[in-house]
Amino acid sequence: MFHFFSKLILLKIFKWKVVGKFPKLPKCIIAVAPHTSNYDFMVGLMIRSILREEINYVGKKELFNPLTSWFFVGLGGAPLNRKGNQNVVEGIVNIYNSREIFRLAIAPEGTRKPVKKWKSGFYYIAKEANIPIQLVAFDYLKREIIFHPLFTPTDDVKQDFIKMKNYFKGVKGKIPENGIFNL
Repeated sequence: MFHFFSKLILLKIFKWKVVGKFPKLPKCIIAVAPHTSNYDFMVGLMIRSILREEINYVGKKELFNPLTSWFFVGLGGAPLNRKGNQNVVEGIVNIYNSREIFRLAIAPEGTRKPVKKWKSGFYYIAKEANIPIQLVAFDYLKREIIFHPLFTPTDDVKQDFIKMKNYFKGVKGKIPENGIFNL
C-alpha cells in the first residue's frame, strides 16, 4: 500500500524521476547527498518503497526500546551502541557482518547544516566491510533521484573523495545554501 502511495506522491504528484538503477547487491553503503533538509528522509522512505528494496539506517541503541523498537526496525533501523569504547565504524561493520542483507543509507555531510567537507566514516565502513558505495543524489531543482555507478574505495582516500564529490556537482538540495558545494 505504501508502495502505491509513494509512487503516486513522489513520481506523479511531485513529478520526481529516478535516474539510473539501484544495484541488486545484498550489502553496500548508500551515500546520499546533498543532505540539506528533513525532507530528505521522507524522499528516502518513498524511494525505498518504490524500489521495494531493504534500505537501512543506524540509530542510537536507546531508540530501540520495547515500546518503539517495532517502529524503528520497520523503517529499516538497526541499533548502534555509541557508548563506551566501541568505535562507530567498527560497530557498523559488525552489523554488516551479522546480516545477510544490509544497505546503510548515510549522508556524507553528517548534518543538514552547511559543512566544508564530508565526514569519512561511510568510506571507512565500506573499506572495512569490503563493500561498494552507491552514490545517490537527491536533486530538488531537477526533481531527480540519481543512482550513480557503484564506487569501490581504493587506498587513495583523497583522490577517492574528489572522484565521489564530482558526481554531485551541480546537484541542488532542498535548501541549496546548506549544500557543501555552495560554500
